[in-house]
Amino acid sequence: MTATTARGSALLLKGFEVEMFTGRTDGTVVGCAAEAARSLEGFVTEPDQRNLEYITPPDADYRRQLRLLLEPRQRLRAWLAGRGLTLLPGSTLSSGNSDHFERSDPANAYHDYIEDCYGTRVVTASVHINLGLTPAAGFDGMELLFAGLRLLRCEAALLLALSASSPFLDGQVCGAHSQRWLQFPLTPPQVPLFRDHADYIAWMDQQLEAGTMQNVRHLWTSVRPNGDNRPHELNRLEIRICDLVAEPDLLLAITAFAELRLQQLLRDPAHWDPLRASCLDASQLAELADANDRAAAKSSLLAELRHWRSGAAIGAHRWIADELAAMAPLAADLGLSATLAPLQGLMSHGNTAMDWLARHAVGESIADIVAADAAALAHREQSLGTAAATDASGATLG
Repeated sequence: MTATTARGSALLLKGFEVEMFTGRTDGTVVGCAAEAARSLEGFVTEPDQRNLEYITPPDADYRRQLRLLLEPRQRLRAWLAGRGLTLLPGSTLSSGNSDHFERSDPANAYHDYIEDCYGTRVVTASVHINLGLTPAAGFDGMELLFAGLRLLRCEAALLLALSASSPFLDGQVCGAHSQRWLQFPLTPPQVPLFRDHADYIAWMDQQLEAGTMQNVRHLWTSVRPNGDNRPHELNRLEIRICDLVAEPDLLLAITAFAELRLQQLLRDPAHWDPLRASCLDASQLAELADANDRAAAKSSLLAELRHWRSGAAIGAHRWIADELAAMAPLAADLGLSATLAPLQGLMSHGNTAMDWLARHAVGESIADIVAADAAALAHREQSLGTAAATDASGATLG
């Protein structure tokens, strides 16, 4: 399935893997993932039962994806309400209890491995954004898929800067905007900037043989190739670096930003593939990307990053603002201007982590911040759901 604009340009298929914490309305995390997954269609458990996940089916149209994001939450919220629970914003255990694991499936051997090796470092909530790179979207073969992988890997820090929402852990200020990304165990610790599909297959085989990865899914990095038969059959890129973006319309705006980068690549690969357009080599680019990710985790929009084209220093906020201005004509051509609009408020006022830290600095408690935003999120979803229900056109947002 694809969506087209009035000019006939195809948008990319996209889908989301959304992880969220559940808890009481006062912001206390309370796990119920195993019971929820048994009771509700479309929900799956994570190793720790304090968060659970749902997945939206692939659809290119942003307006339909809004409905696909909202519908599972509406069912989940109704189920949670009967238990005095709600959905909590944020990507870490903001209010506490990271000192122990709460297993959702004690009989799962892979979960044994996760708990034994990583402990509660993996008990986070996030959103994974999948963007389909298929012939229907103009991506013929694997060459452009891996060029897209390189571009998103080198700009993953920008997506983290926009989405950062985990400045607290265990009732304390962490000193970072994305504690989630700093604590999450990247596996393997160093991942190269793959030159092509064959390079990726060979590297994956080496990791599996060496035991640094337990299976093909055990590649925990900022952006990875995805498909039903990895590493051989690939059809999409999975952006894994983003903290939880709880508001669906903001999530779609960040997704549109990433899609527009790939659309630019499609139109001019030589200009947008870092391996072809940078003065740095593949090893230097991989090091730059990882360092940028750490800097964005620490300071998000306030971070000083290094641009992949030259290695020169540039602020995250300025880099994003420059790209938004440059891509505005393409966004208008693809009908995505309105979809991008929530980013303007974020760029003006800051992301979730920055908002939370500012409120805490003037005396609001962490519990009160999480509780207030949990209530605001429920209200926002209700408003978006009402608007989506009255929209029967199925047209692309923009």
